[in-house]
Amino acid sequence: MIDIGYLFAAMAFIFALKLMNSPLTAKKGNRVAMIGMAVALVVTLFAPSIKPQNFMWIGVGLAIGFVGGYFPAKRVQMTAIPQMVALLNGLGGGAVALVALFEFLEANHLGHTGASVQSVTTVLSAIIGSISFAGSMIAFGKLQEILPGRPIGFKGQQGFNLALVIFITALSLAMLAFGQTNVALFIALLGASLVLGLTAVMPIGGADMPVVISLLNSFTGCAAGLAGFVLNNNALLIGGGLVGASGFILTLQMCVAMNRSLGNVLFSGMGSIVASTGDPTKPQKQPKSYSPEDVAILLSNANSVVIVPGYGMAVAQAQHQAKELAGKLMAMGVDVKYAVHPVAGRMPGHMNVLLAEADVPYEQLYELEQINPLFPETDVVLVVGANDVVNPAARYDKTSPIYGMPILDVDKARTVIVSKRSMNPGFAGVENELFLNDNTVMVFGNAKTTIAKISTALDQY
Repeated sequence: MIDIGYLFAAMAFIFALKLMNSPLTAKKGNRVAMIGMAVALVVTLFAPSIKPQNFMWIGVGLAIGFVGGYFPAKRVQMTAIPQMVALLNGLGGGAVALVALFEFLEANHLGHTGASVQSVTTVLSAIIGSISFAGSMIAFGKLQEILPGRPIGFKGQQGFNLALVIFITALSLAMLAFGQTNVALFIALLGASLVLGLTAVMPIGGADMPVVISLLNSFTGCAAGLAGFVLNNNALLIGGGLVGASGFILTLQMCVAMNRSLGNVLFSGMGSIVASTGDPTKPQKQPKSYSPEDVAILLSNANSVVIVPGYGMAVAQAQHQAKELAGKLMAMGVDVKYAVHPVAGRMPGHMNVLLAEADVPYEQLYELEQINPLFPETDVVLVVGANDVVNPAARYDKTSPIYGMPILDVDKARTVIVSKRSMNPGFAGVENELFLNDNTVMVFGNAKTTIAKISTALDQY
């Protein structure tokens, strides 16, 4: 019955991933995954290795997990979901490392030594789980702005990391070759892996944190799958394999969306502010600033409008106001579309989730490849808080850190309206020349308030 329960859980996980392929069925997929995990937890309680005297401690763990997961998840804002994902992913990696530690101690107590499959997977799960835990904590700190979003490093850091990798590899091989008898060596292995997780993620800028989180999520899945070998648990093995594979696929897809290699993301240190390279002796061009009422006039005279959401919209929670504005424009006969960049926001699908929360019809959402050919024929583009994903410099400026990244070609529209708090650069730290284009007007202020004022001003037309 336990094996049947694990088989059901594995099928639920696979089916859940399939449902998560579309925003229309993603919620259902989440529920299916929850049911599968609940079944896996319940049937595990009936495993012969679980002693009745341990039920109290298991109950305490379940209670702590429930309180620590349910209430923060209910209260977290959509803008903070990426850092919560990083935090939970890190806890998963840490849990796997602890499982490896205690399985190592038990193997030593029973006198099991040598490079068996279980000993190899124990060492690997300890290393990967520790790296994932430490790296995820740094990612959480950067996204939560506890740590600076810019790259943090020191002289010779890459050499230090390489030395750590060599040390961890040599220590692992020595332990496996000569038998797992030294607890101090295993603790040293965990410590070195934790340090490697910290020093590997610290030099990566905040702009690349979504890719890092996805990669670390893959690491945690691999570590959990290895822990399934250690514990002889089929559900953990299958679930970890699914997370590891899907996380790595997502990582590669995000790299493709930015037209960058994974190595470039991990080692380029993107995120330092890149100032304008214009001639300081010449007068600097100033942006054209419009009031919400002026913007309403532009929109009322348009036949086609494309709304481009970005992280600024997420911070201001302006998706409902954008939906209301779009509704009024459509009632006036204006064709309205939403253009969603694959890496807009701080996580894949971030904008899709926000717009779905506001009940924006999925049919109105256009991906980059679909919408870019339509921009030259668009009367007005309304950019709400987006920055790097609409920067024309990505097409031609080889010195820019975002060079080669596919962008939304909003600058090719007849008029571009940018709702933004200020002229500050985005996550990539690059000034956006779109804001100074002749066909661009800026409307400064909180996106939620600004869009609401534009919507109100539209009522007189």
